[in-house]
Amino acid sequence: MKSNWIKYIFVVFIVLILGFAIFIIKREENEKEETSIANKETEQIKEIKLGIANFDTINPILSNNKNVQDIIKLIYEPLVDLTPDYKAEGALAKEWAKQSDNSYLIKLRENVRWSNGQRFTADDVKFTIDRLKDTSTIYSSNVKDVVSLDKVDDYTIKLNLNGDIPFFEYNLTFPIISKEYYEGEDFGSTSKNSNPVGTGKFKISEVQPSYITLEKNTSWWNKDKNVNIEKITVNLYSSIGELYNSFKIGNLDLIATSNDNLQEYIGTIGYSSKDIKGREHIFLAFNTANNFLARQEVRKAIAYSIDKSNITAEVFGNKYTTSSFPLDYGNFLAKEQDASSGYNVEQAKQILTENGWAFRNGGWQKIENYRTQTIALNLLVKSTDASKVTVAENIKAQLANQGIIINVQQAAPGDYNSLVQSRSYDILLGSITMAPSPDLSLFFGDGNLANYTNEEVQNIMNEVKNTSDENVLKEKYKRLIEIYKTDIPYVSLYNNKYTIAYSSELVGDVNPTWFYQFYGIESWYK
Repeated sequence: MKSNWIKYIFVVFIVLILGFAIFIIKREENEKEETSIANKETEQIKEIKLGIANFDTINPILSNNKNVQDIIKLIYEPLVDLTPDYKAEGALAKEWAKQSDNSYLIKLRENVRWSNGQRFTADDVKFTIDRLKDTSTIYSSNVKDVVSLDKVDDYTIKLNLNGDIPFFEYNLTFPIISKEYYEGEDFGSTSKNSNPVGTGKFKISEVQPSYITLEKNTSWWNKDKNVNIEKITVNLYSSIGELYNSFKIGNLDLIATSNDNLQEYIGTIGYSSKDIKGREHIFLAFNTANNFLARQEVRKAIAYSIDKSNITAEVFGNKYTTSSFPLDYGNFLAKEQDASSGYNVEQAKQILTENGWAFRNGGWQKIENYRTQTIALNLLVKSTDASKVTVAENIKAQLANQGIIINVQQAAPGDYNSLVQSRSYDILLGSITMAPSPDLSLFFGDGNLANYTNEEVQNIMNEVKNTSDENVLKEKYKRLIEIYKTDIPYVSLYNNKYTIAYSSELVGDVNPTWFYQFYGIESWYK
């Protein structure tokens, strides 16, 4: 009997040992599995996928596709690049100096090689500028003022211009192409356009009908920036709808679009997005030669009476963004300034009253030289631009509530252009595609859209075009913004808007602008 109990105890003991051993093994397996999962979750995937709809060519100066132009900046480099707040900084140009009103001396980097190993030299710059001048390209306007290029040596050039061009260095943001690669080829039709060489942080490694593969350029000259991304696959789509759908199902990591209804195509989950104030700036120009608009109080009253948020909400469903100054899209010269007079209908009435105007018979009147003057103005708008016509009618209605009489003058395109060129309008509802340069000659220079003259402003305009001192520029533009706000020759209304949508798996600082989508890409990963 005693031996049986010993057997039972022994069996139980063995079972307990086996159970404990199984428990330990299972726990270790679970820990390994959890560690494996954790490691997998924290593993950096150094590849991203981008997309292009309606692809035309990867040749950087022949493409007319904005998506291509954005991606091209990963492969090719300009002489001068821009920071995220639109300061000019050297890229292939190491430094530059304005030698006279119509000449620039440019020193090139000496440690740059094309992705095929050839040296980058001044010959490549001259070849590129020559092609921009004899080829139809979006960059031709960048060099239209270049009369000639003198090669001082392999890494020094002198650009001779046809006049004094403010901030000309901002025109040097076009991509540079290789003379050795293209020389002797029919530039527009050569097969070399399918796989050209660049100097940028990435290079083309494979070209297929449905995709283009980029890989990190390990020979990139900028050793101060460590590029984390090893590979970029650029998928090619026949339509924007296909591109949107590919992003929606997770086959792309980032897309950029000006589509106002993006969420209808890609939904609202699984991604992050950022809105960017775009280049199209819409504004009112007050013709200060007009009897009424020559008076600051009338211009101020109109500005105070316009609710810009009402326009963006009622006309555009908040798909546009209000604006207060031509450069307030993120430019460092206007970044911390607000040039908006604000929306304040009571202030508008007070200003007119203090300056001798009286509200009678539904309008603002003033007796001068025994004659009664009633504020009534024409607002010029292009008849074929439906959205701007709607904006004009909205402004007319807003000002009517204030007793300021507006007649919307719709003009056919040809007539509209003639009236603008001759400055034959009271108020102009205009728009401009802003250049990267902070030049504001259109608004404040000779023959500006408001027929506006101000001696201090003229002095500022002359000073800023002849300095590269950042502190001086900030000081002068701060004063220019103050004058814009108080004297009100213009009213900035709104800008268009771009949206950058990117995968929630994408890690890193996504800091796009309308000039460049990929600031900070060096540190991205998934």
